[in-house]
Amino acid sequence: MKTFLKYCLQHITPVLLMLAGVNAVKGQSPAFVHVPAGEYKVGKKDYPMNPLRIVHTDGFDIAATELTNTDFEKFVQATGYVTDAERLKNALVFEPGLREFRWLEDSTAYWRYPNGISRGGITSKMNHPVTCISYRDAIAYCQWAGVRLPTLDEWEIASRAGASTTYFWGDDLLEISTYANVWHGRDHLKADSSDGFLYTAPVASFKPNPWGLYDVYGNIFEFCEGRAPTDEKNSRVVHARGGSWWCSKNSCSFFNSVDIGRVKRGASFSNLGLRVVKK
Repeated sequence: MKTFLKYCLQHITPVLLMLAGVNAVKGQSPAFVHVPAGEYKVGKKDYPMNPLRIVHTDGFDIAATELTNTDFEKFVQATGYVTDAERLKNALVFEPGLREFRWLEDSTAYWRYPNGISRGGITSKMNHPVTCISYRDAIAYCQWAGVRLPTLDEWEIASRAGASTTYFWGDDLLEISTYANVWHGRDHLKADSSDGFLYTAPVASFKPNPWGLYDVYGNIFEFCEGRAPTDEKNSRVVHARGGSWWCSKNSCSFFNSVDIGRVKRGASFSNLGLRVVKK
């Protein structure tokens, strides 16, 4: 009986609390999911980048979807903001045919043309996540919108939806195609649209996790705040989580609740964007 009660407290109670939180927030904004205060298990045993531990949160409201091109366009129109990719002309983009982990630097790429002008713009993709923005760009948006990035722990708590496994549904990778826009090809030499999308997908195209968050895995990497245990002292790298449309099981399989990506704060990639948290 004690074992059964312990299981209920660890697995069922957080879900009930979460469902109550979602209902409470829906009346204010259907775009956010409330994560209640409490203790949550994050990390993985014997994983230096993200060791297994219990963390506390006072509760937070996190967007159900990634920030879209429509959202970012409102910011640019209101402020005249110029992104790092537009100023530095150093965005990294992708096209099929490149060997693993190879990207192209394209001076024409920025958020309106996330893979460069020659590969098309976002006119018909305004409900896709915004990409080709740097960490500095993401912070600028957050300051204007009155929101913030999730911390590394907050992102993981929300993505796990009460689970302690590698994915919120368990440890079986085969279910990824139900929940995430990822690269299913053996390598990146040939285009892969087997899930319907070569690059990004409209947000919420795949099934959400049990707490109602879409695209926590795949589609785009999402910027987070905070430092990983393995970060060097005075390091200025920033972190992003969740994997992307480019990630496959054979390369950068970061579409899970454990791995933590690293990127330079001025770098802009066509598979990197953000999800916001209410202040």
